[in-house]
Amino acid sequence: MKIIIIGTAHPYRGGLAAFNERLAFQFQREGHEVEMYTFTLQYPKFLFPGKTQYTDAPAPAGLKITRRINSCNPLNWCAVGKEIRRKRPDVVVFAYWMSFMAPCFGTIARAIKKNKHTRCIGLVHNMIPHEPNLLDKLFPGYFVKAMDGFTTLSQSVCHDIEQFDHKGKPKSWAPHPIYDHYGALVDKAEARRQLGLSEEGKYVLFFGFIRDYKGLDLLIDAFGDPRLQDCGARLLVAGEFYGDPAPYLERIRSLDINDIVVLHNDYIPDNRVNLYFCACDIVAQPYKTATQSGVTQVAFHFEKPMLVTNVGGLPEIVPDGKIGYVVEPNAQSIADALLNYYKEHREEAFTAGVREEKKKYGWDRMTAAVLKAYSKITK
Repeated sequence: MKIIIIGTAHPYRGGLAAFNERLAFQFQREGHEVEMYTFTLQYPKFLFPGKTQYTDAPAPAGLKITRRINSCNPLNWCAVGKEIRRKRPDVVVFAYWMSFMAPCFGTIARAIKKNKHTRCIGLVHNMIPHEPNLLDKLFPGYFVKAMDGFTTLSQSVCHDIEQFDHKGKPKSWAPHPIYDHYGALVDKAEARRQLGLSEEGKYVLFFGFIRDYKGLDLLIDAFGDPRLQDCGARLLVAGEFYGDPAPYLERIRSLDINDIVVLHNDYIPDNRVNLYFCACDIVAQPYKTATQSGVTQVAFHFEKPMLVTNVGGLPEIVPDGKIGYVVEPNAQSIADALLNYYKEHREEAFTAGVREEKKKYGWDRMTAAVLKAYSKITK
């Protein structure tokens, strides 16, 4: 089949770009002809809270990535849609993650579908965002109406789409596949040496962009628990602040835990991600809201136990008591679980559980879900 993926890709950085590129490679591995369309302008700087949208890494070898889309220019959307329409792909996959993209993606899809051949599938990461605003009431329906079907990464997102889809369009889902392109496992002591950490310490990792919904404040409060401090646990925070860091820093200061919180608050390049995951004992995702998380799938790759909160699709991915903990999103529950992890020496058993559980999350399941939605459309 001829497949085009529209969404974030090189030279843009981050988990969504990595997801789309890895998906493209899997489709190619299965024998499909694949091209990616990404942005010349992804979104204005005022909508981007980080330091830069771009990566310094080279483009992934073996992928055709065309930079053509200006997310703010309706004339561009029509032109891109006509260009893709003439190519007559069998499937166009729109990797959708935020309402701001709905007018752009919806217009491109409408232009493409005039060829009466191409099917448009929304690969929806988030239908209802973690930090909603007015756009989330106005725009999503325009995107949903333009799609022929949908694939999601959790059942909860399928339910969210139904708020905007009144025609019962075909839907399929597959769990977020494992991010397996961040390098090899490294000995824990060696990873800690390279990061300048104590080789003998106990480290809980919080990884990724820091936004309010991810609950770092809850995790910091958990480390204010004297029981965690007494057992020697430390918190390693690796990721860029997407917002004001002052409330987090003040929380750390007021709890007097500066000596047990290690902050590495720059964007973590792909070639150093493995060091952080291999250096820690357990990965904590204390999210206040969630659909699914790429961090979970990086942890699977590096065979790390996890603590997640009981929100969104996270409990679907982390079996409680087998590979980690599912807890309520509050500091007390988080502290209790982490204390249990260290006091009861759970690392070995949970790591064995991760090795077994990770077998479920191949990229072939993701491509199969997309093609399942396509097959329902064409029946």
